[in-house]
Amino acid sequence: MSMKTKQLQAHPRTFPVRRLAVATLLAGALIGGCSNGKAKDKDPAEGKETAVPVETQPLKRGEMVAVYSGTAPIESHEEAFVVAKVAGEVRQIFVEEGDAVRAGQLLARLDGDRLRLTLAQTDANLKKLERDYKRTLDLSDKGLVSKSSAENLKYDLDALRAAYDSAKLELDYTDIRAPIAGVVSARNIKVGNTIKPNDPTFTVTDLDPLLAYVHVPEKEFRRIAPGQAAEVVVDALGGERFVGTISRISPTVDPTTGTFRARVEVADQSRRLKPGMFARVNIVYERRKEALQLPRTAILDADGQQSVYVVDAGKAQQRVIKTGLANGGWIEVLDGLQGDERVVTVGQAGLKSGTPVKIVGDEAPKPTAALAADKPKAK
Repeated sequence: MSMKTKQLQAHPRTFPVRRLAVATLLAGALIGGCSNGKAKDKDPAEGKETAVPVETQPLKRGEMVAVYSGTAPIESHEEAFVVAKVAGEVRQIFVEEGDAVRAGQLLARLDGDRLRLTLAQTDANLKKLERDYKRTLDLSDKGLVSKSSAENLKYDLDALRAAYDSAKLELDYTDIRAPIAGVVSARNIKVGNTIKPNDPTFTVTDLDPLLAYVHVPEKEFRRIAPGQAAEVVVDALGGERFVGTISRISPTVDPTTGTFRARVEVADQSRRLKPGMFARVNIVYERRKEALQLPRTAILDADGQQSVYVVDAGKAQQRVIKTGLANGGWIEVLDGLQGDERVVTVGQAGLKSGTPVKIVGDEAPKPTAALAADKPKAK
């Protein structure tokens, strides 16, 4: 066999080896170009890193508050259950449910004919005994009767005066009066009803102020104090918000629940709040004016350290930050940012310092008026 024939026979064996070598080199290049999946794509034409699309948002300044939120039913400040003190027939009713009343105001009147007769009879007996006592005292001074007779008569006179006062008081009780100022929240009697002592007649509720007792965990004890502002939100009124104030803090902690009680007073001149309504109470225990804030979505947590990415000259730069109060979707920045930066809120997970970025989305900076004026107008 000639040499040329030998070369032609060797070619089919060496060709697959060459293709395998080229494939191996390409795979090595691809593997070398990827570093933990975070390598930047290269522009095949220019050899430059491709900018990573991100969304950014500016920081803002505003009031930041620290809030403890709890739930509690609305309660009245005072509530009096008015009962009958004497028996009788209801003759007149002067108020209805919803009427505002003052302390001592007449609510209803009972039949007092029998008690008036008893009072009149006691009054007559008292006047007669007073005359007898005066005459006996004169005779005792003259020595015509013993002093013991006058003293015994004096005891009888004192007892009859007490009976007269009691009869007068019983007659006064036929007028049913409000023991406290407030609003008539219930009427339990009708004209013509015959009632007995201790039968319920009215309920008077003091609605100024209304109260909400919030049970707060003991770990918050040092943060909650009298005088702090509170916001009361009532779902039954469409989420309407009312202003309240902490008036008292319980000095003890309930060992069974690990909570203490904070009393929140709510003033409502409109009378829309009603006792028994369920409320969400937000207690503001710290307030900071003009706090620097950034969106919560911009923060990255790694190894117990918080950081954000900001865009500087078209590149992402990582900044370690220290945060403070949180309110909704915003967090206070205590250190690490100046306030004029734009922080990356979407796309920051695959970034590192120095990565080129392209700002997209609604939060991208808009061209200034000067730059817009320099652009050629379409004809």
